[in-house]
Amino acid sequence: ARALANDPKILLLDEPFGALDNQTRSLMQELLLSIWESERKTVLFVTHDIEEAIFMANRVVVMSARPGCIKAEVSVPLPHPRHYTVKTTPGFSQLKARLTEEIRVEALKVATSA
Repeated sequence: ARALANDPKILLLDEPFGALDNQTRSLMQELLLSIWESERKTVLFVTHDIEEAIFMANRVVVMSARPGCIKAEVSVPLPHPRHYTVKTTPGFSQLKARLTEEIRVEALKVATSA
């Protein structure tokens, strides 16, 4: 609520739900999506959770390991409004597999360079 009080053009959120339990996190994701549906603010949402990224975003940007550069930008063509059940759809699963592979490649680079 405080973040929206000044009516910002862009809402910057860095791991906002990271410390929450799974159920509360899911409810907060749905709440933020409903706020976005009504306000249509630009949101820059940083997360390390692939499912959260897909559920929350219209596009996902994958960063490279080192140096931190944009490695991939993936469109999320899932319909709005989004309901939590979208996470069980084939389209969601395909996006998750694609993003998992993009991120895995970067993780392997870090692991082999150490």
